[in-house]
Amino acid sequence: MGKVNLDHFKKILLKKRQEILNGGLLKSTEDLHISPDDLPDEADLAQSVINQQVTFNMRQREITKLRSIEEALERVEEGTYGHCEDCDDPIATKRLENQPWATMCITHAEEQEREQNRFTRIS
Repeated sequence: MGKVNLDHFKKILLKKRQEILNGGLLKSTEDLHISPDDLPDEADLAQSVINQQVTFNMRQREITKLRSIEEALERVEEGTYGHCEDCDDPIATKRLENQPWATMCITHAEEQEREQNRFTRIS
């Protein structure tokens, strides 16, 4: 990948990282606390638990994405960014535009997803 493209994707990755860090989702803790005074009945408690689970899942996805972005930035510095970790072929620019932290070409990413889906159905 040329230096111009590498710089372009590095800027995108840095921007995405800042969006996550400045988004507030990782900083907010108000959904994680349940005050007994605020929960007069079981329905309110159940709704509060559901809200906590949704917030937790959203945070977990953002943390996972943040880790992937950090790893992609490391690959930029190492000079391995933009190459499939399975076959070492270049990852399509269109794929990197949509998911700049991608580690695999579309062919191998789809294979991995099919494997995961097959494994999930077996479990």
